[in-house]
Amino acid sequence: MNHPPITDQTWEEIRAEFSLPTLQQVRRRLSELMEDPEPVMRQLVRVFIDDGTYCPGFQFLPGGQLHPTVTALFRRAMELGIPHNYFTAWMINPSRDLAGARPVGHLKGGPAPLWRALEAFRWR
Repeated sequence: MNHPPITDQTWEEIRAEFSLPTLQQVRRRLSELMEDPEPVMRQLVRVFIDDGTYCPGFQFLPGGQLHPTVTALFRRAMELGIPHNYFTAWMINPSRDLAGARPVGHLKGGPAPLWRALEAFRWR
């Protein structure tokens, strides 16, 4: 896998469109929502920027739960050896395997096209 570096602009776009809270902020919020946040914490998509760890907001449903399709895709990305940061960039960038649409825009539809697009992304 030979992907270009991810720019600061990408992280700013994610922060502006979806939010990009720190891992500590997410842990604090989940602790307010549930007695034991650890099982959810282990499933989080995380990105590593400079010395910080952040959690892209596109993985959360309105009530604070994790989006099941994002969680499943992320688990598969880890199996495929796709680094956290590249998975996150893939989610928000147009994909030729999705006819130019962004994976994040396909979350409400069936997951099959997303699975195929993720598999194709691995081999680029």
